[in-house]
Amino acid sequence: MAYLRLALSLDVDLPQPQHTEMRSFNFPFFLTVAGMLFYHLSQKSIPKGMNPFLATAIAYLAGIVVCVVCAFTYPGNRSLVSALKESNWAVYVVGVAAACIEVGFMLAYRAGWRISVAAVATNVAATAMLVPIGIIIFKEQLSLRNILGLVFCILGLVLVVRD
Repeated sequence: MAYLRLALSLDVDLPQPQHTEMRSFNFPFFLTVAGMLFYHLSQKSIPKGMNPFLATAIAYLAGIVVCVVCAFTYPGNRSLVSALKESNWAVYVVGVAAACIEVGFMLAYRAGWRISVAAVATNVAATAMLVPIGIIIFKEQLSLRNILGLVFCILGLVLVVRD
């Protein structure tokens, strides 16, 4: 836990939450980490002979059930019809991208990628591509500390994938 606190404290560009916002600030991080943990453990355990596209469709069915149940507990508008009307291109691209991620990891694990390497390698590679997009399109700025961290990530990627 001390390592997690240290890792979180190194990024000076994160907004500092108010005491009353702490749960909503930290919850998404822990939910994502827990989801990724179960995601990769489960991906690695899907039977190799199973069609990856059907396995993904079945997984999405389970995810849809969870999302529909959770939609009724989330504050705000709960209408599926209004959500469909409100959706833009990005909602649909997220679905296509998620399917690519799902099948990509499943095929990577079947091809022999190790669970200890696949997630790190793909996340660092995606981050390296997202940094210039964030700077150019979204006008984000990086501190010297952020740049140094990214350099270490890329060096780490090289070391991790070269066994």
